[in-house]
Amino acid sequence: MAPVAPRSGDAIFASVERVNAELFTLTYGAIVRQLLTDLEEVEEVNKQLDQMGYNIGIRLIDEFLAKSNVARCVDFKETAEVIAKVGFKMFLGVTASVSNWDADGTCCSIVLEDNPLVDFVELPDTCQGLYYCNVLSGVIRGALEMVSMKTEVSWVRDMLRGDDAFELQVKLLKQVPEEYPYKDDE
Repeated sequence: MAPVAPRSGDAIFASVERVNAELFTLTYGAIVRQLLTDLEEVEEVNKQLDQMGYNIGIRLIDEFLAKSNVARCVDFKETAEVIAKVGFKMFLGVTASVSNWDADGTCCSIVLEDNPLVDFVELPDTCQGLYYCNVLSGVIRGALEMVSMKTEVSWVRDMLRGDDAFELQVKLLKQVPEEYPYKDDE
């Protein structure tokens, strides 16, 4: 049997079961609002959103790998491109671009062309320190950790804070060697 070719983000998005975008956006907004009410401190909400995203990411990577047929990426640059072109399209229906690589090839920016999480959102003055979409940074961090890449993901630009784009900085801290639970020779 011939090997299965990897599917593009558009092809996967077309075949994946979806929820109504407005329902998704409003539900996410309700979660953020409840966190603001419960935790009161904006920085604590940022941490909680990141942790929620991390927990989602460690599970989402399985679905991504199963449905996308993407082969193992050879380096961090290829991984970032797959996240931007396939991952964001598959789960959010948007594409992103990768730019601002450092000389070592271990740090880049992922710029979102559109962000469905922020439809209908305006941040009040009391929430100016809030990274409303911080769940996305956690998702990326969690998913990459499951494929042996320890990363740091942070927001550089946020349109809800007056910037001209949504930009995440993804920095590879270390490539974790894969460990197997047993030895073949035993």
